[in-house]
Amino acid sequence: MTVSMAHIQPIVALIAGILILVMPRLLNFIVAIYLIFIGIIGLGIIK
Repeated sequence: MTVSMAHIQPIVALIAGILILVMPRLLNFIVAIYLIFIGIIGLGIIK
């Protein structure tokens, strides 16, 4: 089974959603990390 970006994004979103429900203070950190990660992938630094 190969895992591509199409598989990783929904998994990350699900984990982030659960963490935000459990600890709402993590919202800023989770959003910031997600945006940085997506930006790095968009620039092609990580493939």
